[in-house]
Amino acid sequence: YVRWFLVVTALKEALEKRGVLGQIRANIRAEVFHALDDQSEPRPPLSRENLLINELVREYLEYNKYKYTASVLTAEAGQPEVPLDRQFLVKELNIVEDANAKSVPLLYGIISHFLRGGKEESTQSILKGSLLSYPRQNLGKPPTEQNQKGR
Repeated sequence: YVRWFLVVTALKEALEKRGVLGQIRANIRAEVFHALDDQSEPRPPLSRENLLINELVREYLEYNKYKYTASVLTAEAGQPEVPLDRQFLVKELNIVEDANAKSVPLLYGIISHFLRGGKEESTQSILKGSLLSYPRQNLGKPPTEQNQKGR
């Protein structure tokens, strides 16, 4: 028993050092979700807004290599298996991108825009007439010195 415990502990440490233990756990969770997902219960149709939001999130997840999380989102939300074309998203959301913005997910540009208070042109993307209208309270304002000291 002690040998088995030592082998399992060493294996766990090796997988953690290689950074794959989290991926294995995520894969197991995704597979459990797929096994438990009740396909007999139809999903409500996706609204246009939910479809776009889910695609923005999926693009972010895939960019950051969260592929198992993306697969769970796709299955659970009833998203199409094939992602929507980025140019379609850009057009639907009225986003104008510069060359630098095309290398990162659209969410980065959207967040950057709103962190700047939505007033200045972002170096990553410019939103004009977007469907997304969030309250601007505390967005784009740097934390106070007092908050920074506590970090």
